[in-house]
Amino acid sequence: MTDTQLIQQVCVIDSVAQIDQVCDVLVKEGVIEAMAPFLPSPPEPAQIIDGRGKLLIPGLVDLYSHSGEPGYESRETLESLLRAGQSGGFTRLGILPTTDPPVDSPAMVEKLRTCRRALVQTLRDATLPQVFPWGCLTRAARGEQMADLADLAESNVVGFADGNPIQNPLLLQRLLQYLQPVGKPVALWSCDRTLQDAGVARDGEFSLVYGLLGDPATSETAALAALLESVALTGTPVHIMRLSTARGVTLIRQAKERGLPVTASATWLHLLFSTQDLGAYDTNLRLAPPLGNPSDQAALIEGVKSGWIDAIAIDHTPHTYEDKTVGFPTAPPGAIGLELAWPILWHRFVVLGDWSPITLIQALSTSPAILWGQTPASIHIDQPAEMVLFDPEVSWDVTPDTLKSLSANTPWLGQTIKGRVIKTWVPQSSQVT
Repeated sequence: MTDTQLIQQVCVIDSVAQIDQVCDVLVKEGVIEAMAPFLPSPPEPAQIIDGRGKLLIPGLVDLYSHSGEPGYESRETLESLLRAGQSGGFTRLGILPTTDPPVDSPAMVEKLRTCRRALVQTLRDATLPQVFPWGCLTRAARGEQMADLADLAESNVVGFADGNPIQNPLLLQRLLQYLQPVGKPVALWSCDRTLQDAGVARDGEFSLVYGLLGDPATSETAALAALLESVALTGTPVHIMRLSTARGVTLIRQAKERGLPVTASATWLHLLFSTQDLGAYDTNLRLAPPLGNPSDQAALIEGVKSGWIDAIAIDHTPHTYEDKTVGFPTAPPGAIGLELAWPILWHRFVVLGDWSPITLIQALSTSPAILWGQTPASIHIDQPAEMVLFDPEVSWDVTPDTLKSLSANTPWLGQTIKGRVIKTWVPQSSQVT
């Protein structure tokens, strides 16, 4: 198989280089060798790829998602997770430590990375996404005692995150104080479980109409306000996961205007749905945090567009058919999304909305890499090829057979969506810094 590809007349969109133009791109041995309005065919054998009508974008980066392996392989194996990410255009995947056992030791970090390397060799596919595990903040991610943070910091964790809200404010403050000099990202989910109670939809008009127990916005904002005070005290940079309320967006904006070292992300489904969409009681829309009201959704969309929200996370959460085939309030929260997010977000916010292509790429590729302290993918000469070829006109049916994930818990199951990834290029681990 040739190591040279010439992509002809493709639309290259890159938020780092701030380009949106049609050109030819020559890739040789995994490195971008040339870019120009027109390139001659290379003298050596090359794969010629017709790029007309297609997009060439930097590889997508998912800040946080869940792997079923180890512990919950019936939901997702590492192989199926990587295949799903590859199919959706993701070249780097952040994996939360919500496995069994959890990622609270260097051995578990290395196990995930070793499994990825073994899959690349076994499957002979170097385009599987790179894996970046988050290490636990607390032992077993239970929110009770500090994990062995010093040992984890010396391992290859991308940062620290339990994936669950930490309810003890004193423990949270001490974690921030301890991690201040470490220099790795700290991701926290602001949620007061007492205020949340058993709420499954954001409290408001639609939760009342649909008879769903409401979760007040204060369950997020009270915890977020307290967390921001700890950030102001310790000076430790913090990333706010799963921002979901309009008031939360305001608090983040005010914190940034004060100069606090905070960043934030919202999940893709909170941008696409609100409590208004819960009338069918689709358990695939049972999420954590719960879907917000239409005003929350509008604030999140504007937050991403304006840059107050730095990134969009997929928060891919696989569950089996049996898990989700229950009543809405008792269904486990979460939905899959790695294979679906890019084409659906592209269609909703770029094709039908008012986002620029670069806004979406910034939120799904450039900013997540920067938040990890990594060099973001960019399409330019002499750069390792970390990019995605996407055809926005291809339609496909979302079924258990067409999905790479082992689970099919998505609100788009049985529907036809437009846009599909054609090919990905992923650099070697040593080239991602």
